[in-house]
Amino acid sequence: MKRAIPVLALSVAGLVPVWLYSPGAAHEGELTEVAAPETPQQTQAAPKTTGSAPKTTGSAPKATGSAPATQPQQQQQVQARTVSGPAVNTSEGTVQVQVTFQGTKITDVKALRAPNSNPTRMALPLLRESALKAQSADIDTVSGATATSEGYKQSLQAAIDGAQ
Repeated sequence: MKRAIPVLALSVAGLVPVWLYSPGAAHEGELTEVAAPETPQQTQAAPKTTGSAPKTTGSAPKATGSAPATQPQQQQQVQARTVSGPAVNTSEGTVQVQVTFQGTKITDVKALRAPNSNPTRMALPLLRESALKAQSADIDTVSGATATSEGYKQSLQAAIDGAQ
């Protein structure tokens, strides 16, 4: 019984700082720009920077001689364009995406605004990958980031609708 009172007092003293803890300003608010995985521009630039690629594929242009000539013409005809979806308010924060189209194909999805939380940071690359694969906003919700996923899908759908 003599030990119970000091143990209880020290337990309360140890828990008070935990109860009073609040994350600093770095953990509050929203991300204004989220680093996205490799973009198409970076993918196109990669072969230009590697010196060994042309040497190993020296015979390929002969076999597909017409492909390099028609590819720039197709790119000139179909310009890449970006459409931003609306900012969607969710219970976790605001979500807004920007979609890049090459003709009717979705080539990139970038989160312009998203909640600043670990679940959101983990979900954004998964949502982007799903949208690129599905070529629509008909994508699965990421577990643990349900509100962010729903906002992402709404903003994505609006951007797709706005591009048509």
